Amino acid sequence: MSTKNTSFIKQTAKQLGFDYCGIAKAGLLGDDAKRLEQWLSKGMNGTMGYMENHFDLRIDPTKLLPGAKSVITLLKNYYPSLQQDESIPKISKYAYGKDYHEVIRKQLKQFLQLINQQIGAVEGRGFVDSAPVLERSWAVKSGLGWVGKNGNLINKQQGSFFFIATLIVDIQLDYDDSFVRDYCGTCTRCIDACPTEAILPNKVVDGSKCISYFTIELKEQLIPDRMKGKFDNWIFGCDTCQDVCPWNRFSYPNTEEAFTPIYEILHYTASDWEMLTEESFKTIFLHSPIKRTKYSGVKRNLKFIR
Repeated sequence: MSTKNTSFIKQTAKQLGFDYCGIAKAGLLGDDAKRLEQWLSKGMNGTMGYMENHFDLRIDPTKLLPGAKSVITLLKNYYPSLQQDESIPKISKYAYGKDYHEVIRKQLKQFLQLINQQIGAVEGRGFVDSAPVLERSWAVKSGLGWVGKNGNLINKQQGSFFFIATLIVDIQLDYDDSFVRDYCGTCTRCIDACPTEAILPNKVVDGSKCISYFTIELKEQLIPDRMKGKFDNWIFGCDTCQDVCPWNRFSYPNTEEAFTPIYEILHYTASDWEMLTEESFKTIFLHSPIKRTKYSGVKRNLKFIR
């Protein structure tokens, strides 16, 4: 029965538009817990205090779903067919289209409904970057790739431009083999290219130095002067470490209509962004991840790179 159910889940994942689906046995993430604890103790989360909350939930899926037996990991490609010109204020590719939280959350809800219709009463919870889940660890455990030196999950067939979603269920399934090899080798392109030297040896990323942290997560009105001249024209997120990764030569455009780039993101010059009103910002980016940094955050970031 578990083989039949596993086959159904993997077929359904493909039908719903997910590019990859891997399954691992639910259990405590002991080694990952130690690494996370060390990372937090060094203050590499910056002002992201929420990352210190619910530590026990992050490392044990049975705390998120009592009776959990399987962790289903799903990858959804977001690599765009059209990209920005390098001369305009840069936006991370994941934010070109509609907010992935809204898009994927809806698909996970549909996924769970289909599982219940086909398999029977199954308790499950779906997450997409919205709960204390170590998504990359589960992706590795379910055979979907390895964690690169830049901290991103890298899939051997298609690179790293993926959203990772997690579906925890209380049924036993057939489990994929963990991904045990690291194909980064001696390559240090991401480390060498990082504008703020946020990528450290041994696959450690100092989140408090990352451009994405400063342009999205930092809620203060001012960005520290020590970062002046290091943002390389980024005003929302940063893709530098992914853009230079050799594995991303295998990336190809996504087929998700909701991720079609917003016109303004591809065409707005610095002066266009400067003239943008708060009312227009709220209208244009109503369903965009960019709304997270708010109008004031975009204006702050734009001023900082000028």
